[in-house]
Amino acid sequence: MSTFLSPGVFTQEVPSTPPITGVGTSTAAFIGAVASNVPMPSLPDGSGTHALAPVGEPRFVSSYDQFTESFGVADQANLTLAHAVWGFFSNGGTSLYVTRVSALSAGSEVNAALASLAAIDEIAIVAAPGASGAAASTRAAVADHCALLQDRFAILDGEPTTTISVATIGGALPRNEFAGLYWPWIVVNDLRPPAAPALAPRPDLTVPPSGHVAGIYARVDADRGVHKAPANEQVRGARGLQRQVSRGEHDQLNPLGVNVIRSFRGDIRVWGARTWGGQQNAIQYLSVRRTLSFIRESIEESTAWTVFEPNSRPLWERIKRSARDFLTTVWRDGALFGDTPEEAFYVKCDEGLNPPAVRDLGRVVTEIGVAIVRPAEFVVFRISQGAALPTP
Repeated sequence: MSTFLSPGVFTQEVPSTPPITGVGTSTAAFIGAVASNVPMPSLPDGSGTHALAPVGEPRFVSSYDQFTESFGVADQANLTLAHAVWGFFSNGGTSLYVTRVSALSAGSEVNAALASLAAIDEIAIVAAPGASGAAASTRAAVADHCALLQDRFAILDGEPTTTISVATIGGALPRNEFAGLYWPWIVVNDLRPPAAPALAPRPDLTVPPSGHVAGIYARVDADRGVHKAPANEQVRGARGLQRQVSRGEHDQLNPLGVNVIRSFRGDIRVWGARTWGGQQNAIQYLSVRRTLSFIRESIEESTAWTVFEPNSRPLWERIKRSARDFLTTVWRDGALFGDTPEEAFYVKCDEGLNPPAVRDLGRVVTEIGVAIVRPAEFVVFRISQGAALPTP
């Protein structure tokens, strides 16, 4: 306490409530197969080559060239992963963790890789490009990893099939609202140089779409926000599709959670925004699932200051004020539905939620409700013709 003995103007510092800040949503993590005989690029001084990253150790990379320094140049030994990383950065991704395994079907290595990624809090997107067929269990493990942590989302590849069947495309993949399934595979230029002649065009290659789609997630998050569905977006670097899909065929897949990649007069776009959770007791749209995770994680990480504070009304008011300020910002960004903040969300922290019995357990309970915007998946124009049109 300051002692005031004579008249004057006095300035005092008072503690403030730390604001809730939004967490990042676009940092991705890939698990990919890289054989030990992959060719490594030369060191700048010519004294040798870069060392191959060990199995199970996440490496942060911010460019494709940086990826090659740890995981080799594009070669048969790392081809699927190399194309996924190239697709991520060419589609707008900027931050990526890559973890090497000897094979995507090596369950123990995949589980160890997922355990190491769990400790990296900024990761918000996880993929195992090419996990299908014999490695389909890895696809399920990635989805389970995201559902367990609830702060990240899995981008999964459908099977490399040309059959229009959800059972064939998804295989035995269990339903999971923390994952999105994308199909068909895409056709790209092979990153490996042609054998001969030297100036020959690069041959086409069919690759899984998850790496490119992860880049689209990052691009949309940066340009519009996590609440914008990463759909109706061009797949940069895609030259074609393994299977062209008609509207009628798409009608069979979309309601069941397959996010189809379509070609419209050569313009290849992601044309789906569903989770793999199914229609029963699951969040249907992946932008809603990711926005809810963003809000939850942001509040959780920014309110650590409340721990061990006196559990009384002043604390409750500070919690409510902090949460309301954050959610008002989220609403202004367009992520919440409502003409006013009161219509878009509510925050409750009072004696009704925190009676003596709850406080005696050392708990403070806050209830938050949000109205997250849904994507306009079906846009309908009603057009009429007549000699005299009614006044709208």
